[in-house]
Amino acid sequence: MTLFSPRIVDTEFQIVDAANPEPEIMAHAGEIIRQGGLVAFPTETVYGLGANALDPEAVQQIFLAKGRPLDNPLIVHIADWSSLDQLVVAVSEPARLLGERFWPGPLTLVLPRHPQVPAEVTSGLDTVAIRWPDHRVAEDLIRAAGVPIAAPSANRSGKPSPTDAGHVMEDLGGRVELILVAGETGVGVESTVLDLTGPVPTVLRPGGVTLEKLRAVIPNVVVKEDLQKSDVGLGTPTGRANEGVPPSPGMRYTHYAPEKPLLLIEGEDGSQPSVEKILQAVDQLRAQGHTVGVLTSSENAALYYAAANPPEYVRVIGSRENMADVALYLFKILRECDLAEVDLILVESFPEEGLGLAIMDRLRRACGGQVMRI
Repeated sequence: MTLFSPRIVDTEFQIVDAANPEPEIMAHAGEIIRQGGLVAFPTETVYGLGANALDPEAVQQIFLAKGRPLDNPLIVHIADWSSLDQLVVAVSEPARLLGERFWPGPLTLVLPRHPQVPAEVTSGLDTVAIRWPDHRVAEDLIRAAGVPIAAPSANRSGKPSPTDAGHVMEDLGGRVELILVAGETGVGVESTVLDLTGPVPTVLRPGGVTLEKLRAVIPNVVVKEDLQKSDVGLGTPTGRANEGVPPSPGMRYTHYAPEKPLLLIEGEDGSQPSVEKILQAVDQLRAQGHTVGVLTSSENAALYYAAANPPEYVRVIGSRENMADVALYLFKILRECDLAEVDLILVESFPEEGLGLAIMDRLRRACGGQVMRI
């Protein structure tokens, strides 16, 4: 496809009732989608940037508005089972079981692509990623449009995903026809992406549905082998240069990153280092001329505040006892980092179980693979 520059438009805002969306507002939004325009809308995970998934030119506008690499496929959003007929060749038994258990919800399934799905959506792959969002506004928009909606997160490519409409306006104002404003999202990290086209069901991106929950339905689910390494550089593919187009968004590029550099702190054995060791690292970085902040858990915050030479900026992400809250506020806090009067921010690691797997994936990518082991 040939891309030039994004359309410059007057962005319209519509405040909508998240529990009971106004029909006239949704009809207007659906018409914009049908006419090839872009609508930013809330889901239970993050705000999405939607276009008609069956209109190649409309899909191109998503890439232009976001500055998104062309080899980063999109997720197609549906609001009923019958929509699958025009999107996938076949629905396997594992797909049916998982859909019945987790849809609507934060689970994306990678399935064999129907020829009707434009190559622009899938970056030329013969697979397509499908999700049924669990948010009344998202569902009503899809139904009002009368077409499946292709939608990545509604942010500039590489920045933290938006969890409220203000983030969307900050990144995409003037590039999207309509923003549906319906408060903050409820999960905070994106959907889990599960590939069902290979010999073994494989998690390509951890998210709102945990590995443990997936295995309760399909016991042989595995996590992509190199997922936990997430060793990426800005705009650089992970692993070998000839890996080709990834089957899922969020796999090849630095994502979720604020402007301020982040550094993930891990122990030599992969464990969470003590606050004492992190404070020693802060002192070492200060000696190199840095002003340093720390993103920490609520359990450790008081130890930083009480230190003889505390970090210049301390921000609590959430409690290790409530990983759902960590996930909910993670992207919002990453955006706040740019307001901190420091030039480097250290981030504590979290246990990689349950939602912790998704949280650590996002943190590694936000840090561009930069890890300090102490």
